[in-house]
Amino acid sequence: MADYDLEALSLSELKKMQKDIAKAISTYEDRQKAEARAKVEALARDLGYSLAELVSTDTKSSRAPAAAKYRHPENPALTWSGRGRKPQWFVKALDAGKTASDLAIS
Repeated sequence: MADYDLEALSLSELKKMQKDIAKAISTYEDRQKAEARAKVEALARDLGYSLAELVSTDTKSSRAPAAAKYRHPENPALTWSGRGRKPQWFVKALDAGKTASDLAIS
């Protein structure tokens, strides 16, 4: 490992060295990942599989958002689908004497 007299370097030289070190670290990690991937692919191949077969890439299907069923009486931007926890504005409206049908979107 080389010894550097960092005190003797200028600010631009130190910044260049910092940039070069960051790049060296990044490429080192990339090389290590590529090497690990190659080893895992070879092991999977030896066992008669492809890496894609062993590493499931199935994604969970996402549901479409539910349509709004209720709307805030004073702020129409606030809506609720009727699923999940009741929003605070809905609870307050019910406590104030409104009914769910009063807040329903017609």
